Amino acid sequence: MQRLQFALLASLLLLVLLLPGIRSTPIDQDVDIVHYQPEQVHLSFGAERTDSEIVVTWSTRSLPPDQEVGAVSVVEYGQLVDGQVRLTQQARGKATKFVDGGHKQATQFIHRVTLRDLEPNATYSYHCGSDFGWSAIFQFRTVPSASVDWSPSLAIYGDMGNENAQSLARLQQETQRGMYDAIIHVGDFAYDMNTKNARVGDEFMRQIETVAAYLPYMVVPGNHEEKFNFSNYRARFSMPGGTENMFYSFDLGPVHFVGISTEVYYFLNYGLKPLVFQFEWLREDLAKANLPENRNKRPWIILYGHRPMYCSNENDNDCTHSETLTRVGWPFVHMFGLEPLLYEFGVDVAIWAHEHSYERLWPIYDYKVRNGTLKDSPYNDPSAPVHIVTGSAGCKEGREPFKGKIPEWSAFHSQDYGYTRLKAHNRTHIHFEQVSDDKNGAIIDDFWLVKSKHGSYRN
Repeated sequence: MQRLQFALLASLLLLVLLLPGIRSTPIDQDVDIVHYQPEQVHLSFGAERTDSEIVVTWSTRSLPPDQEVGAVSVVEYGQLVDGQVRLTQQARGKATKFVDGGHKQATQFIHRVTLRDLEPNATYSYHCGSDFGWSAIFQFRTVPSASVDWSPSLAIYGDMGNENAQSLARLQQETQRGMYDAIIHVGDFAYDMNTKNARVGDEFMRQIETVAAYLPYMVVPGNHEEKFNFSNYRARFSMPGGTENMFYSFDLGPVHFVGISTEVYYFLNYGLKPLVFQFEWLREDLAKANLPENRNKRPWIILYGHRPMYCSNENDNDCTHSETLTRVGWPFVHMFGLEPLLYEFGVDVAIWAHEHSYERLWPIYDYKVRNGTLKDSPYNDPSAPVHIVTGSAGCKEGREPFKGKIPEWSAFHSQDYGYTRLKAHNRTHIHFEQVSDDKNGAIIDDFWLVKSKHGSYRN
């Protein structure tokens, strides 16, 4: 019996010496894992044409060795025919190495592939990866028409984190039911993307894959993306415009959408150039959108950015003060203020987030309410933009309280978790709804914006 015990002990000792890899490894200890499997798949509109281009973006931990450029960034796709998945087409792109700024210098590779010449009003199936690993098969639907005469529907929100992402389940369900043509996330992701050496950012991108892999997921930066000069935000997304996702525009049906970074007004430690560059670009973009041939074709202009110009929340955020930086520009000299641009170029709607609540304003300019000409129809031909704050998708920081006395320019406000729906019915009518997740998807606010004419409010 003793000999048997001794033999067993000797065998175990030899096994431990020969196979040290079977020892348990602490979860936070670096492990050399070769990871070619695609994850964090998401879509965006292409740089040239939203009606026929889609960009597929995903991440892998490693790149296979000794592979040609493009061989590891592949999308196989094809139209769904009689319910059958046929991946008969192929497009290739490239991978970019991203190193997080945290102390572990966590590395991953961001892959981007553009699908071009897509047919309108068609359902495509696709998967992405390479011969070393493929994603699951996803589907997306292209826009109904290359013309402007269709009615895009979008979900819009800001300030969604990994924890307490209250609205996500409902958005997943509605997206996969085909309710939306795109989603706009108006800044503040994950809380924060760089946290825990960017592991929180990875988890967030995995979390939204069930939405973002099925339709274009359009984004702008918020203050929670600032770390390492917005490096996680710049690297992970693929917006049009060639500005590393900081500002851009795109057309969808009768709407010209403009996304901007409000953060260039607040993080001046990264220099003044981003602010000046964006301001000049925005002026040119709005001027082009207002050329008669363009404004007649796409009369609606909707701008979105993270920090609002106006809000009635009970906190010390910038929008609780009258001299909001995004509204009036630099203090004292009032250079690069955005509100005069919105007024000059007739921006119809400005959508913001940052405040963890929902608020709809009366049409407003320089703190003066400028409702429509009909007393009972304030949103019929108003003489100023309509501002909406929709930052209540859900995050670990909770809700934002409101002041005891709400200003006269605030039309409706709510602390419910939720998100905003937009549907541009045609060139004269656009409809907004606020969905409450607290109330099981009930619509707690809605209004029609009706315009018989579009253009500068100066006229």
